[in-house]
Amino acid sequence: MSLDRDTLFIGGGWVAPASSETIQVISPHSEELVATVPDTTPADIDAAVAAARDAFDHGPWPRMTPAERIDVVAAFSGLYAGSLAEMADVITAEMGSPTSFANLAQTPAPWMQIEAFLGIAREYPWEEIRDGALGSPVMVRREPVGVVAAIPPWNVPQFTIMSKVIPALLAGCTVVVKPAPETPLDGYLMAELLVEAGVPEGVVNIVAGGREVGEHLVAHPGIDKVAFTGSTAAGRKIAAVCGEQLKRVSLELGGKSAAIVLDDADLTTAIEGLKFTALMNSGQACVAQTRILASRANYTNVVDALAEAVSVMQVGDPMDPATEIGPMVAQRQQERVEKYIALGQEEGARVVIGGNGMPEGLDRGWYVRPTIFADVDNGMRIAQEEIFGPVLSVIAYDDVDDAVRIANDSDYGLAGTVWTADREAGLDVARRVRAGTYGVNTYTMDFAAPFGGFKASGLGREFGPEGLGQYTELKSIYLENPPTQ
Repeated sequence: MSLDRDTLFIGGGWVAPASSETIQVISPHSEELVATVPDTTPADIDAAVAAARDAFDHGPWPRMTPAERIDVVAAFSGLYAGSLAEMADVITAEMGSPTSFANLAQTPAPWMQIEAFLGIAREYPWEEIRDGALGSPVMVRREPVGVVAAIPPWNVPQFTIMSKVIPALLAGCTVVVKPAPETPLDGYLMAELLVEAGVPEGVVNIVAGGREVGEHLVAHPGIDKVAFTGSTAAGRKIAAVCGEQLKRVSLELGGKSAAIVLDDADLTTAIEGLKFTALMNSGQACVAQTRILASRANYTNVVDALAEAVSVMQVGDPMDPATEIGPMVAQRQQERVEKYIALGQEEGARVVIGGNGMPEGLDRGWYVRPTIFADVDNGMRIAQEEIFGPVLSVIAYDDVDDAVRIANDSDYGLAGTVWTADREAGLDVARRVRAGTYGVNTYTMDFAAPFGGFKASGLGREFGPEGLGQYTELKSIYLENPPTQ
């Protein structure tokens, strides 16, 4: 089946782009062409925003009851559930996510998001009466924020699209989605399901493109809110534009999260957990816990156990179900990770396994060798900067207080874990680390709870009632006292 497209999804249908320029989607594994799609221009963005603006200002979607919108989103959820395998294959083809991870998280997790948001929306206080402080009742309404620009990254494209589009739809907003140029194909597949589910024309528009059209979309006067997932550097620029325009914005940005291994932890269990929390999606995850903190007394044991576990992870073809580490999404990302590996050695860190060069048995594709650094000081750049690849730094601490200090010594505050046999001790650490999400002997995302970061890891929250609330405006309606009898 060909994945090529020559049209954009605007106004509820497939329309010709304003330009003949195309995006070439290249396989990170084979370096061969996967598909071509139109390269969105500012004129296409204008058309998409106009369609979303008209659908919000004049269309039925914002004027439907929450229950009616829930019914449409529920229909979409059913269709999406039937397309998980196809969607996972598309994501693996376009960005190289190992199929083992794609079928575990790239598509089941977005579907779980939809179902969780549907449950939240059914119980959400869209309109409530409060007892006013002045003696008269007050009606508090939650109304749609307006036209939303949803800008997902390439690493978990459907996961990050759903975290924006589904709460926006349930709230009554309309949306312009701009997928990354590396991963346009899954978004267009999603568009077909939206049409089949009965989402009205113009409510969702999907136009893939690069940074320039993204900047045009963010600054567009027809956009009421921007929801962005990506780098902290890009997030700062978006926040500046939105601040100038007093435009609503939510930002899910970078991370450099720490996993603290306490001395009483079961090392086998901890290392098995760290293989996932640190190296999920080949290390291309904002929540990846790439700083491993071990006590000086237990340091060698942790380094050796981690090295042994990572050294036998299968690296290669992402379509092979046995593959655990796939390629980087693009050659530029491969080069970026290799530069950090060289930098770590220049800084004085010791390569335990890995290093630069292609993994054994591979002669093409944008691969890097999973790398573990020991003797890392937390001030080194490899411990402070987000690498976004399978590169881990093991850092020694003196005691629990020192471990917490090191974990907090970061510009970021997105995620983290602590591994211990003492749950209460783990909870004590979790309360002290400044991160928006944290795990004790595990790491996951529960879609009933808010997700987001402290400090440079972003603004606002996704998931849970808090995530739905990001797409609403609060309105207070003051009522006269009811007539006395």
